[in-house]
Amino acid sequence: MKIAVIGAGNMGGALVKGWAKAGMAADITASAHTQQTLDRLASACPGIAVTLDNRKAVEGADVVLLAVKPWLIEQVIAEIAPELAGKLVVSVAAGIRNDRIDVYAMPNIAAEFGESMTFVEEAEQADRVASLFERVGQCKVVPQRLMNAGMMMAGCGIAYVMRFLRAMTEGGVEMGFYPDDAKQIAMQTMQGAVTLLHETGLHPEAAIDKVTTPGGITIKGLNELDHAAFNSAVIRCLKAGLQ
Repeated sequence: MKIAVIGAGNMGGALVKGWAKAGMAADITASAHTQQTLDRLASACPGIAVTLDNRKAVEGADVVLLAVKPWLIEQVIAEIAPELAGKLVVSVAAGIRNDRIDVYAMPNIAAEFGESMTFVEEAEQADRVASLFERVGQCKVVPQRLMNAGMMMAGCGIAYVMRFLRAMTEGGVEMGFYPDDAKQIAMQTMQGAVTLLHETGLHPEAAIDKVTTPGGITIKGLNELDHAAFNSAVIRCLKAGLQ
């Protein structure tokens, strides 16, 4: 399956790198606005083809992935329209609708490392698109009404997780650790928590019970989070983008 990635910025570049690591480099052609961007990408992903010409990138492709800024989608589609006959067009631009787009998808930048959480909107060829994104992480096919929610949980959500890690790191520094050590501790703790849930299938609250001793220090910290309306803040954060 030949893939043309139009727009090799943060999201498009992450997908190219992830697919290249999955052994698909020879099937990828990427385009970008500057040669500097293409040179960096080609250096990171030996075997891919790169070009500044969007129409040339689309020639010979089976799948065309639109990863440009939302306000550029209409312009890019008009530019490459003569080359789109018989091709599957996929867009990862949030909130932009166009009759020439066949399937909408919402990955996140962890695709570069094969750890994206991607949402694909239900459509005629959604399963085909999902199989492509499964090469760079986990993927769910969902109805249109859940695409924005998926974007907030996974696309934007990766930033919210980073903010929590930053807070843990800063707390560690305040308690006496050097910043790099505090960051490593916070990251490993989060990774351990995620692995535990993956391996056991436990609900997060059930896992919390395993480390919460009556009268102990864990419950004191949890109660401080509750006093600060932590759960409510997270839920409000996720719903903010739906308004």
